[in-house]
Amino acid sequence: MRRIAVLDAPSNLGLRPPTPTSTPGCSKAPGALRDQGLIARLAARDAGCHTPPRYEPGDWRPGDGVSQAAEIAGYTVKLADRIGVMVDAGEFPLVLGGDCSVVLGAALAMNRLGEAIGGRIGLIYVDGHADFRHPGNAAVVGAAAGEALALATGRGQANLAGLEGRRPYVRDSDIVVLGIRASEEYRMDLQAGGFSFRASPELRAEGAARTAAWARTQVKDCAGFWVHVDVDVLDPAVMPAVDTADPGGISHSELELLIRGLVGSAECLGMDVTVFDPDFDPEGEYAREVVQTLVSGLAPVTGGSPTPVIPAQPTRAAVVRTESS
Repeated sequence: MRRIAVLDAPSNLGLRPPTPTSTPGCSKAPGALRDQGLIARLAARDAGCHTPPRYEPGDWRPGDGVSQAAEIAGYTVKLADRIGVMVDAGEFPLVLGGDCSVVLGAALAMNRLGEAIGGRIGLIYVDGHADFRHPGNAAVVGAAAGEALALATGRGQANLAGLEGRRPYVRDSDIVVLGIRASEEYRMDLQAGGFSFRASPELRAEGAARTAAWARTQVKDCAGFWVHVDVDVLDPAVMPAVDTADPGGISHSELELLIRGLVGSAECLGMDVTVFDPDFDPEGEYAREVVQTLVSGLAPVTGGSPTPVIPAQPTRAAVVRTESS
């Protein structure tokens, strides 16, 4: 059993403003989740807050590249430093975002770790969207949250995709994407890149526990793996408090089983949670549900009964893994 260390990463830097005069609300997520007793219920260590720079998108225009890239880069390096300290201490980091660009800090930390131990660290990306927009497949980039997986795999501008001369942070073939919608526009790009993935219909058909077991087999050659969870993987019927709520997602119980099946492995090194927006949750009901899902899902780490290991099922035609090009 490892102690969980909860670190706030309340960055909005990877999002464009909802309106010209407003600021995204997901920077408030760590506080909203803490207010529901998350740290006490996990018996976790409070690792504090990695405070982001001021959110100032300024006069960004299409063609300018990723908005606030320099600020995101500096934030990413320091976030990686803090994650690395927790992992080195034998703790299980739980990073509370913020937008999806915080996964870059985790990916950088895992790349450093892989170099130190002479192995590769994988990434299991649980998200309603592939976050795979980059200059090779889109006319305009701008919001790092929508480009986070592309940047983590070395696609995009060097001051985000190649920090410390590390590019990519994670190899395509060491990544599993779970929960994207059936209509995901970059699905064929994932296939061409050699990513393992299951969209939400396949995930639900196979079952969350079996999908978690399958995902672990896809990173079995790695020395460990990190888990990214964007709560927009949930269906908007149960989780409307996100910036982009698309139908066709999974349920809280499925997300709980998925998390349990992933973090129950000793090879799981940590997890981040992103994109919950308390501005859409004035009564706190969705925050309570997220906390319950996290507490139940993380039970194997905190000492609860682990999910039984279920053998992975043979790959179906809808579940694609190809060799990296």
